[in-house]
Amino acid sequence: MLSTNDIRSQFLEYFRRHDHEVVPSSPLVPRNDPTLLFTNAGMVQFKNVFTGQEHRPYSRAATSQKCVRAGGKHNDLENVGYTARHHTFFEMLGNFSFGDYFKERAIELAWLLVTQEFGLPKERLLATVYAEDDDAYNLWKKVAGLPDDRIIRIGTSDNFWAMGDTGPCGPCSEIFYDHGPDVPGGPPGSPDEDGDRFIEIWNLVFMQYDQPEPGKKVDLPRPSIDTGMGLERIAAVLQGKHDNYDIDLFRRLMEASGELSGVDPDGDHRASHKVIADHLRATAFLMADGVLPSNEGRGYVLRRIMRRAMRHVHKLGVREPMMWRLVPELVNEMSGHFSELRRAEALITETLKMEEGRFQETLDRGLKLLGDETDRLGKGGTLPGEVAFKLYDTYGFPLDLTRDILRGQDLGLDEQGFEAAMERQRAAARKAWAGSGEAAYEKIWLDLRDRLGATEFLGYENDVADGHVLAIVKDGQEVQEVAAGEQVHVVLNQTPFYGESGGQVGDTGTMTGADATLSVTDTQKKVGDLHVHAAKVESGTLRVGESLHLQIDAERRSRLRAHHSATHLLHEALRRRLGEHVTQKGSLVAPDRLRFDISQPKPLSETDLRDVETAVNARIRGNTEVTTRFMTKDEAIEAGALALFGEKYGEEVRVVSMGGVEEGANKPYSVELCGGTHVRRTGDIGFFKIVREEGLAAGVRRIEAVAHRAAEDFVREEETTLKGAAAALRTTPGELQTRLNQLLDERKRLEKDLAETRKKLATGAGSGAETETRDVGGVNFACRVLADVPPKDLKPMADEMKKRIGSGVVAITTSWDGKASIVVGVTDDLTERVSAVDLVRIGAQALGGKGGGGRADMAQAGGSDPEAGNAAVAAIESALSESAAA
Repeated sequence: MLSTNDIRSQFLEYFRRHDHEVVPSSPLVPRNDPTLLFTNAGMVQFKNVFTGQEHRPYSRAATSQKCVRAGGKHNDLENVGYTARHHTFFEMLGNFSFGDYFKERAIELAWLLVTQEFGLPKERLLATVYAEDDDAYNLWKKVAGLPDDRIIRIGTSDNFWAMGDTGPCGPCSEIFYDHGPDVPGGPPGSPDEDGDRFIEIWNLVFMQYDQPEPGKKVDLPRPSIDTGMGLERIAAVLQGKHDNYDIDLFRRLMEASGELSGVDPDGDHRASHKVIADHLRATAFLMADGVLPSNEGRGYVLRRIMRRAMRHVHKLGVREPMMWRLVPELVNEMSGHFSELRRAEALITETLKMEEGRFQETLDRGLKLLGDETDRLGKGGTLPGEVAFKLYDTYGFPLDLTRDILRGQDLGLDEQGFEAAMERQRAAARKAWAGSGEAAYEKIWLDLRDRLGATEFLGYENDVADGHVLAIVKDGQEVQEVAAGEQVHVVLNQTPFYGESGGQVGDTGTMTGADATLSVTDTQKKVGDLHVHAAKVESGTLRVGESLHLQIDAERRSRLRAHHSATHLLHEALRRRLGEHVTQKGSLVAPDRLRFDISQPKPLSETDLRDVETAVNARIRGNTEVTTRFMTKDEAIEAGALALFGEKYGEEVRVVSMGGVEEGANKPYSVELCGGTHVRRTGDIGFFKIVREEGLAAGVRRIEAVAHRAAEDFVREEETTLKGAAAALRTTPGELQTRLNQLLDERKRLEKDLAETRKKLATGAGSGAETETRDVGGVNFACRVLADVPPKDLKPMADEMKKRIGSGVVAITTSWDGKASIVVGVTDDLTERVSAVDLVRIGAQALGGKGGGGRADMAQAGGSDPEAGNAAVAAIESALSESAAA
């Protein structure tokens, strides 16, 4: 018997032999179709190829595409567990022709695969064609030799595919397998076609026409092929099963579930085991592709899937988290082809364990409330919408979980009452809004967030995506369209643009649509998680409802990532060097630098800075993986994660770990709560350099640093400066310090010589000039009025003059740098009678100054009038004269 993995491999190898490029599955989050919540068909990744917007180096392809149908218009969630073939996650095998072969070759390849490669008996197969497609009808007769009664014409839209109201479209042709008369049901198109006897195993889409407008079809110049074969369905047929959940893959998962729960997977609780096995696959693959449980968008759908499975675990009587223990079985079964499961195994396991533990706590209380209410309802009753809303709002029960529980008890649900209660809560939130600053804009952001929900952020993994324009805001008002040259704010359903938060500045880039091109100058987060893109319409007209191709400035983002990750490493290095008192007080993460403010009572020494810088660069060179995971805030803090200043944390937090695990440690080097974007490995930071450390406020220090190319640019500029300085001093950079020391020593010597020369000139020593000395009331008074002599040289000059006169008072003034200065000296024998401090104050007043300071034998003061030197000396002389007369 062929295993499911063998069937997948055989399918892909068959088409490889027939010149098809085997293309890996695209992620479950579509990057090129903003209208889709999840990838739900094999052709999604080729949509732009079919429309001519993208060209690839091959014209034939084959894939095994991961698909999820659990949300939006493609939602099979509530049927899972109650039917034989509904899944939330499934694989779609497909082969594609992009303008290469068409109907005849597609039918031939399909027929040879199912009858020769897979060995299905021809008498068990039949085909359907679109009622008007005579070509396909005749080709099935020619290629497969099918008789007329086993080629069924179908005239409904089921057998005519269209990408939308406009665009490529064409007839379909399906292959059905007949399980035999022992199974109830009739052939397609018959009244009892919904039975399980005839099962569609393959759908061939003949992309033949283009619809330029609804209702009008023209031939495509290069018709194409898109096919889809559900792996689980064909595995059931090839393994002789009527129920997809009996194939080898599901049997192993369900048996593991039975072993852990102690409940027979084929007994009365088979439906619960089916739900657990199916939802485990969807949960694991969504998380492996970057979707994590949350209360918005794709994360909310994931949480609904998880909680529905967890409720069925509870139904099995299990009261401890169980789903996480099934992850190894799933990884063993499917990671051979999907290696992302192995890479994400730890994340999947931890997230499931955490989610299930949290949900178990609220499930019992919620079920008790629901049980009390349903006991009052009686058989066939309807649960009030208010109760369903309380379960949703208080206990985290998604509406479909409540609906699923009621379904098992044959009870109804007042969904209109639920919606009314939900709307009352929204209205209360709007009423409670208090406004701030830009009130008009703030009110708009609140209304848009309430009406449109959160923006799905795709930028952790992608620089490019497509988005759907949900709203355009211009000058504080919502508008439906804007023209070239206008500055606007754009809100999309999903975006790779990071909105400024947590210190990291917002992304810039471009948006391109069918009729408009925009340059994005900034991205902001409003009302928590509404991404608002500030943009200029460069050309064309932008309208609400259009799709845009979104491209962030990838080089700028790479620099941002590097600086943000370097900030985390810097934080931890500072704490290890300086102590646990170091906490973040603010930050800026920009493309060209990072700024980090910390609590620290004193400046960092050069040794501190060098050691911190060395520690960060050692972690960078280690080139270890940077990992992210989600958990509750309390669990994250308990596990040693640091909460960063400026971040707003909800019940769930994103934990970023980097730097590797040291020997003997129980956690990575750096573990922080952070919603920003980061490098994949620490080596991507490149190089880290601290450029400045300074005081910001009492007890707060600021560090500025650079990383990545900015660090290279900084070092290059420093090197250029160093070489320039060395060249100017006629030496080499290596000898520059020695040369500078020589010059500084020479300068000190010259300054000393100059001061001595000035002193001699000022006092007349050695020049034959005598200092002007006169008798004032019996006291020798010597004075000089100088210019361009530094004030610091006056006291040595005054000392020299005191020596020369032997006994008396000296006064020297100077003008320097637009100001005046004065020094008064008194010989020791006169200090009982005359105070230098009193005299200098009198001179300072004449210079336009106040006060002065010193001792009785020497005092100095300054003034604002450099031309008043003679007046200052005269004022001091007059004061001496008056003192002597008294």
